[in-house]
Amino acid sequence: MDEEHLHDELHVFKDRNFFQQKLRSFFTVYLLLALSFLLSITLFAVSLSRVSALSSKLHEVHLQRKQNYSGTDFLLFPCGPGSREWEYFDRKCYYFSLRRTSWHKAKAHCEEMHSQLAVIDSYAKQNFVMFRTRNERFWIGLTDENSEGEWEWIDGTDYKATFTFWKEGEPNNSGSNEDCAHLWNLGQWNDVYCTYECFYICEKPVPT
Repeated sequence: MDEEHLHDELHVFKDRNFFQQKLRSFFTVYLLLALSFLLSITLFAVSLSRVSALSSKLHEVHLQRKQNYSGTDFLLFPCGPGSREWEYFDRKCYYFSLRRTSWHKAKAHCEEMHSQLAVIDSYAKQNFVMFRTRNERFWIGLTDENSEGEWEWIDGTDYKATFTFWKEGEPNNSGSNEDCAHLWNLGQWNDVYCTYECFYICEKPVPT
């Protein structure tokens, strides 16, 4: 074999060796990329699993707190943690306003708070509101606007079959325009014109 031919053989061998080294380098890079991709997918799956588990745990805690509402939370805030201005009595919640307004505006404001003007249908409830109002004037949900002398509770409670606590001589429809009832002296009821401005009592069931 002459020298020139030997030189060509060595050159081919070097080229082949260089190509193999490059191929190994590319293979190593691709392998590392594949491993990185698999590692990323694995980490993403683990993170997603943890987020899902945390979300499920938070949901369970929320349900448990809701189920345990009849426990400590109920004793502290029977009308709901967000309704501390409401007062509990006999399975219902009551709001005693701090501002005066007309009967119709009081009725609308109670409705905005998902409640109604108070319906006093028992002596026990009368005692409760009487003690709480302390001789101030407070609207209640009683009116004879639809028909003079035919008093009606706003929730449809039968007025004629339930408790009443009118002040002596009331209702008297003085001035022929007294169509709304409020608590007066000693918590007794009085009829007065509906545009008169006084405090009011809202009533709603205990939240479930």
